[in-house]
Amino acid sequence: MKICLLVKDFAVGKKFSKNGLPTKSGAEFHAENHARQLMKRGNQITIMAKKRYWFTKARENLNGIDLVRLHGPFRWLEIFFRLFVTHRDMDAFYIIGTPKFAVWAILYANWTNKPVTLALTGKAEIFDGKANWKNRIFRRCTNYIAISHEIRDGFVEKSGVSADRVTVLPHGIDTAKYPQVTEAQKSALKCKYGFKANEKVLLFCARVVMDKGIDTLQKLWRKLHVVEPTAKLLVVGGGRTDLLTELRELSQELDASITVVGEVDETQEYYQMADVFVFPSRHEGLPTSLIEAMSSGLPAVVSDIGGCNDLVHDGEMGFRVYSEDVDGFLEKILYLFAHEKERLSMGKSAAEFVREKCDYSFIVDKLEMVIVSKEPRSADFLG
Repeated sequence: MKICLLVKDFAVGKKFSKNGLPTKSGAEFHAENHARQLMKRGNQITIMAKKRYWFTKARENLNGIDLVRLHGPFRWLEIFFRLFVTHRDMDAFYIIGTPKFAVWAILYANWTNKPVTLALTGKAEIFDGKANWKNRIFRRCTNYIAISHEIRDGFVEKSGVSADRVTVLPHGIDTAKYPQVTEAQKSALKCKYGFKANEKVLLFCARVVMDKGIDTLQKLWRKLHVVEPTAKLLVVGGGRTDLLTELRELSQELDASITVVGEVDETQEYYQMADVFVFPSRHEGLPTSLIEAMSSGLPAVVSDIGGCNDLVHDGEMGFRVYSEDVDGFLEKILYLFAHEKERLSMGKSAAEFVREKCDYSFIVDKLEMVIVSKEPRSADFLG
């Protein structure tokens, strides 16, 4: 099967912007991961995205992926040319997000009776199905994928998409890359990174931006450090330079109790050495870092929002707290620090849930089934 995957941006060539933020979006990560997983099943994948920089090639082979970058301002014309000439043998279309040029692929798919699937990875992408001609075309897809129930409800209530065309399916991870470790292995990792084996470690792993609740995290740590002065906060992830500086300054103020790691390519050992995962984010689709933490056996204290609600069953795999409730986060984290049996039990439940619902071995065959289907279908694989 030849599948054309359309995403707004792909492989832009710069890892960080001037303010320190990583440039690669979640949609890009999902596009590349899904492309590779679909290729493992024997499919041929073409990715079409915007060409933003002069130094990026218009077309290249990226480890087996046929990557096509479309030139502005005539992307609509180029995509029509490619679909009618160079890529006329596409069997199905898979769109991540709502790039404007994708409407022409939808029209082409409609005209040629080929299946086209639209997946949204964030609440902000939910479109008003009656707002303009572009959105009306986005309503003409064969199938839709929502990575959370919040997005599923948005498809139906705001976009006007029939519920029988929406599948709730997480984007998935390779859970084998994020295994649980024994308590002895956890202690050894703490020592490797300069902590004491008996010190409690709280982990935040995500982009360091305000939307992720960094201000809440700072207020929380000021209070937690008073109660648990030997505990450590581990911050892993790239982000705004000014916020990373604030965290380092706060660490100096609070007895060097915060370790700011920054952006890393491999996060596994940071999950494995931690005791609790904290995620005070204000807006989420289905957070990948939370899935990775749960796969690693970490109970999580998260904001009571969006995809976090789909992942963390309150009181079973961790706790959900109102995103601005600093004292609520403090209470739940301290409880997990103090109750080892419950902490380990919740971590085990979290890992089992993710392996059952979010592993690529489960996700990709469901994803492929939706993408190639010429008939509307719906399912709830997070229910």
